[in-house]
Amino acid sequence: MNRLRIIVLLLLSICLSDLSKAQNVSYSGYEKFDFRSGDFSVIGMVSNRLYAYRGSAEGFFLDAYDDSMQRIATVVLDFFPAKIYQTRFITYPNQIVVLYQAVEGNKVIQYAALLDETGRLKKGPLQIDEAKTGIFGPVKTYFSSAVSDDKKTILVYSAVDKGSELTFNGKWIDDQLNIVNRGHAVFKTDNELTSGEGMISNEGSFYLPVATPVGAKNYMDQVWLLSLQPGVNKFVFLELPLGNMYVAGYYMKMDNVNKRVYVGGFYAAKKTGSYDGVLYAYYDIASNTFMNKKFISFDSRFSGESVPRNKRHAFDDYVVRNIIVKNDGGFVMISESYFVSTHYSYAPGFGYYSAYYSPYMSANVREYHYNDIMVLSYNAEGVRDWEAVIPKTQYSQEDGGLFSSYALLNSGGSLAFLFNDFNSSHSRIQLAALDDMGKVEMHSFTADGNDYPDWIPRSAKQVASRTMIVPCLHKRQICFAKIVF
Repeated sequence: MNRLRIIVLLLLSICLSDLSKAQNVSYSGYEKFDFRSGDFSVIGMVSNRLYAYRGSAEGFFLDAYDDSMQRIATVVLDFFPAKIYQTRFITYPNQIVVLYQAVEGNKVIQYAALLDETGRLKKGPLQIDEAKTGIFGPVKTYFSSAVSDDKKTILVYSAVDKGSELTFNGKWIDDQLNIVNRGHAVFKTDNELTSGEGMISNEGSFYLPVATPVGAKNYMDQVWLLSLQPGVNKFVFLELPLGNMYVAGYYMKMDNVNKRVYVGGFYAAKKTGSYDGVLYAYYDIASNTFMNKKFISFDSRFSGESVPRNKRHAFDDYVVRNIIVKNDGGFVMISESYFVSTHYSYAPGFGYYSAYYSPYMSANVREYHYNDIMVLSYNAEGVRDWEAVIPKTQYSQEDGGLFSSYALLNSGGSLAFLFNDFNSSHSRIQLAALDDMGKVEMHSFTADGNDYPDWIPRSAKQVASRTMIVPCLHKRQICFAKIVF
């Protein structure tokens, strides 16, 4: 038994060591791009081709690359209207579904199209829905989408919060763009509400978190999970019992294997107080019940050793970014310290990436702060196994935090966090590798080539177990970096 344990630990250490060092970085060629008005995304692998999307005043394109990031084809998306509001690409082994919103007159119209493995139009475009804009044009999210894990069901929906009422309209679409169901439902409560990110199960059931914010910090005093079956026009809802606690920065994650929806977040005993600990629970779909709910306090060991900064307010800015469900029914909760401030001055602080923007034109400058990453691991009973904090400090102005935050690579045995470490004079790419016992190894690496472009890790995408594609900017050009760990 001891020998087996030694072998397992040895394999894990080898895995962590391999993951902590980028083995290979290769770049695509540059393309003209205006980041102020353009759009881009990493689409993923389809039939041994890696696809990336870029859109600008010159047009909308899919670029196909081989394993060496050499471009082998460019597809012009000539069916796109002139003004695109939002895009989302869903990949399959031999096709691509693209959801896109277009601004046409005083309307935002949601379209869908089906592309074959070469990126050429196979079906559509189909108009899914439309919404009127105000006199100043589109200013909010009009339509959202949820995709099942098996990608056989896509839900395009609108969830409009207005005071204490939420109105839902949605259409269920299969992977061939056939509309298979429609739904309309309304949820009302006594106080002003806000909704979160919708989820859809492999069976097509829709789940939407809803909460009521209170106080100056907008902590939540009530949280519900709404569910809606395909073809049904009435929500089934269940409130998460909070007692006298307040919730902040919560996140929900669908688990199709165990038929659960996991809930992770932070709680406070006072609506104006600091975080006191972590909220854990899961919703059991079969019984329509929240189970194993726990309020796990930050003990002195955790607060003292892992976060050596201001202990009283050490966790107050953390927002849950992701939940990774483990095979044993436990989960890993990943959160990031994040807040936006406003600088009232004609001379705002200057950051490394400020050259991309012009914050000096206004006295009110928005400042984006993306700081430490906190990773907490819990077993199936909600007991914390370990915790880890990955230190980082990222500050920028008037850019929405474009170059901030991180990219996450999950190899199955360990996690890797890729992020820019920058200040006013320089920037370097950092890699933090985290094994399944919470041990962190930090490494800096230089991504030589292509005149050292500026990486955008938050827009990266994992395309294989140890491969990630990261968009990069250099002046008025865009390229994509492939990292094989």
